[in-house]
Amino acid sequence: MNSFTPQVANITWHEASVDRVARADKRGHRSAILWFTGLSGSGKSTLANAVNATLFKRGLASYVLDGDNMRHGLCKDLGFSGADREENIRRIGEVAKLFLDAGIIVLTAFISPFRADRNKVKALVEADDFLEIYCAADLNVCEVRDPKGLYAKARSGVIKEFTGISSPYEAPEAPTLKIDTGVQELSVSVSRVIRILQDRKVIPSM
Repeated sequence: MNSFTPQVANITWHEASVDRVARADKRGHRSAILWFTGLSGSGKSTLANAVNATLFKRGLASYVLDGDNMRHGLCKDLGFSGADREENIRRIGEVAKLFLDAGIIVLTAFISPFRADRNKVKALVEADDFLEIYCAADLNVCEVRDPKGLYAKARSGVIKEFTGISSPYEAPEAPTLKIDTGVQELSVSVSRVIRILQDRKVIPSM
């Protein structure tokens, strides 16, 4: 059952005819939310997609929700104010929860700068369903990479409310996994994520 109260009357939650347990039994693995968070340029999308490719090769059901991609559709009406960032993450949390119920390992790659917003998503699901993965490349590394040229624009004042420059990033206090994506090889980072999925019994060991 959803944890919030709808704002309109006469709405009833309908239970699905096929539940998560049945899907897990059929597919041979559990579903989970892997929430990749970190500064722009920290390697969230790169790592999430590399993990997704590894899961796909093993025949497991997974999908990546990428921050930029979501803002082309579901969240295209939102800006980057504090309120809009909060709503952006709220929507993604609800979408991720649907993927979870569908028996899919969903990997989300979002800056998600505010700790409270990430915690709200975490509260939507059971504790062992949410794995927070902190891509902890420091600001200097991210600025040097600057794959989209955003830091340069933020420094010059072209982009306002940019995380890490003119808007804060609140690092996770106790992430499931902290990876220094500024120095660690991608293959090693992928192996660490796969290992924790195995340790948490989300996917079978090989």
